[in-house]
Amino acid sequence: MPLRSLRAALLAFFVLHSALLVEEARAQAPKTYSSSEILLGLKKLNVLGSVLYIAAHPDDENTRLIAYLANGRLLETGYLSCTRGDGGQNLIGPELREQLGVIRTQELLAARRIDGGRQFFTRANDFGFSKSPEETFTIWDKEQVLADMVWVIRQRRPDVLITRFPTDGRGGHGHHTASAILAAEAFDAAGDPKRFPEQLKYVQAWQPKRLYWNTGSFFVKPGENMDGYLKLDAGGYNALLGQSYGEIAARSRSQHKSQGFGSAATRGEALEYLQYVKGDKATKDPFEGIDMTWNRVPGGAAVGKLLDEVIRKYNAANPAASVAGLVAARQAMDRLTEVELNDAVYSSEATASQREAAYAVLWLIEKESELDQLLAACIGLHIEATTLSPTVTPSGKLEVKIEAVNRSPLQVSFELLPSAIVKGELKQNVPFRSSTTVDILPEKSTDIERPAQGITQPYWLLEKPTVGMYRIPAVVAAFHIEPQSFRSVKLIRASEADVIGTPENLAAVNLSFSVSIGGKHSLYYVIPVQYKSTDPVEGEKYRPLTVVPPVAVNIAGQAYVFANNQPKTVPVTLRAGKAGVKGAVALTLPNGWKAEPASIPFDLASKDAEQTVQFRVLPGAGVAEGKTELRAVATVDGQAYSRGYQVIEYNHIPTQTLFPEAVAPLVKLDLKRKGQEIGYLMGAGDEVPDALRQIGYNVTLLKPEDITDANLRRFDAVVLGIRAYNTVDKLKTLQPTLLRYVESGGNMVVQYVVNRGTVMPQIGPYPLTLSSDRVTVENAAITFLKPQQPLLNTPNKITAKDFEGWVQEQGLYYPSQWDAKYQPVISSHDPNESAKESAILVADYGKGHYIYTGLSLFRELPAGVPGAYRLLTNMVSLGK
Repeated sequence: MPLRSLRAALLAFFVLHSALLVEEARAQAPKTYSSSEILLGLKKLNVLGSVLYIAAHPDDENTRLIAYLANGRLLETGYLSCTRGDGGQNLIGPELREQLGVIRTQELLAARRIDGGRQFFTRANDFGFSKSPEETFTIWDKEQVLADMVWVIRQRRPDVLITRFPTDGRGGHGHHTASAILAAEAFDAAGDPKRFPEQLKYVQAWQPKRLYWNTGSFFVKPGENMDGYLKLDAGGYNALLGQSYGEIAARSRSQHKSQGFGSAATRGEALEYLQYVKGDKATKDPFEGIDMTWNRVPGGAAVGKLLDEVIRKYNAANPAASVAGLVAARQAMDRLTEVELNDAVYSSEATASQREAAYAVLWLIEKESELDQLLAACIGLHIEATTLSPTVTPSGKLEVKIEAVNRSPLQVSFELLPSAIVKGELKQNVPFRSSTTVDILPEKSTDIERPAQGITQPYWLLEKPTVGMYRIPAVVAAFHIEPQSFRSVKLIRASEADVIGTPENLAAVNLSFSVSIGGKHSLYYVIPVQYKSTDPVEGEKYRPLTVVPPVAVNIAGQAYVFANNQPKTVPVTLRAGKAGVKGAVALTLPNGWKAEPASIPFDLASKDAEQTVQFRVLPGAGVAEGKTELRAVATVDGQAYSRGYQVIEYNHIPTQTLFPEAVAPLVKLDLKRKGQEIGYLMGAGDEVPDALRQIGYNVTLLKPEDITDANLRRFDAVVLGIRAYNTVDKLKTLQPTLLRYVESGGNMVVQYVVNRGTVMPQIGPYPLTLSSDRVTVENAAITFLKPQQPLLNTPNKITAKDFEGWVQEQGLYYPSQWDAKYQPVISSHDPNESAKESAILVADYGKGHYIYTGLSLFRELPAGVPGAYRLLTNMVSLGK
């Protein structure tokens, strides 16, 4: 196969696989370049080297080192995170699990847009804190995670691998250590064609040069001699960016807002230490002995010289003057000697020359794409495709507005491919505007996995995951221009191999443009169609275009709890993805449960219209205690729809739209309660108030200004949400008021508090020391330390059965020391560890009671765990 043909084939592959300069910025204003950023990009064109940083979670990465490598050494710098951080906590809102994973994925992408790195993932699911790699590998599919890591290495071909954590457990978290173990195994496996040979249909085996561990002050043992480590000064100042790498890193790291990782900038020398792990050992620099010039590409030296000349002559006041030189370099890439290649280059028998030639093609694709973006930047080219609505259905019409402007004196024209229905000359600084309407072709059952129905659900959420792994369907959809006619847009399919490792979906709809400069050279750009609006406060905003089902079905609430056989009303909200949607909705219930009426018709006349219907649900007399599930299903024109519509919106990330299954836990339990009025002060955000309402309490959400002596008297209990003492600064002045409430006979329940960053040194009436102790095994056996303690007996008898069926950690941030006035109530522990006795601490204070609990009620209650409801009821009922 000639080189150019292979390049075309690989380019189609890479459009899906990396979408380097378009997709990483999707749902953002089109990227603009300053003159100095163009110069930095030109210099990067002459560097053909790459590095891959590997760790376990979002926020594990060393943003300073990434910023230095990407912008100082000008390397392709990737960060491979094993997980999306689904198992963490959320400091900015109530989203947990998969929803939190989506937020943290976008936070990583926001960080990479700042520090210049690229983002990759494996299919590993963050199942929560793990105390050892052995435990981690019993829950993750180790071989699949390793395969994903090898795939990214073979696909990106990094010269050097760097891990954040060591393999000896000093990283603390089992996931951390597991990521380092996997990196060491992947270093060997990536270069072995006998490992994961199924990948060789698409990529070649690739052996990185060396593997290092990026150690730091928190890993170094006291008095350890650092002379044997390689040292990199990542604290330098980049004059072209006007920032030090420490300043860039702080902005990057501060994107991890859900984890509370706002960071201060650092300036001046900042040494990074690298400890040798595997491969060829370097003596001074991790990249020594690696040719990172155009000599890596056969015949590429001439390209390097042309680019050197462009850089030498670069005029910061007139970047367009560089266009002729860049076009010459681009044409030189196209004229590189053709090398005969065939499928053998991907086999284990490929010769060294064949492998080198294929590797050259990868760099050509990479650098051609970078050069094309710089050409656009040099002429100030702006092209965008926007819509008037953020959503469209798989069978809807899409009005697209196209805007283009050339801000240089050069002759520029463009056309929309393939039929050139939109085209024009772009005169200097004269905007070109046009609009057209296209049809989105309806989905077919053969085109995509049926549960997805063509919607733009994040690809790793299209199928239900296991505890340890995400499942990627055999087909993932996006929409692209129909080759025969612009006026229709078809569903295209990406295979599993196309999306493994990638951070997010392709944009829902993409347009292709050809741009001619000076009538001599044509560039090709893929532009995502986005929704653009103007906010009266924030100004111009971009949002991803979302493909939605004709009707979305949302069930209100997290779990429905039926205590003492009382019926409940279950509201279901129907949302129209297009105008004129009619049908009926029904609940699917387990045997013995009843819903009235059996179905309810709905009629949604306009797009985005909503209609809420209500079902009366009641467990039958023979329904046993426990947890089950209900599902809402809407039927339109004989087609069933059972996904909801959920928008996640924060200013620091693009708006995300999810389509969760329209299901909710049903919990049948025998529950007694005391008291009625609960005051709830929210901390970082949780769903506990809704759970309290489900079991019959009247819950008042308190603001700090509501916490007064007079106001608190009316509450039977006051509950503080998770991390309240980490997030509510006014608690340091309100604490005396809360303790007076307890002293006067009130009942105060404090949920877990992180052992760092508290707003005050003591959170209770008596001294206690918070720690990071936790029990990660959800169903760890419970010992009742004081079986007669009222909290275990009234109004509900608590037994070991109440700790069955828990999800993701039994508890966290248990105190390590506490005053004798606190009574520990239960004890449990992880395997091979000592007992943890502070999951619930109860203290009498005056006439009332103070309770601290690290039990993960904030996870268990929305999941519908029956025992969690009984425990919380007993806590708020204590003393009544």
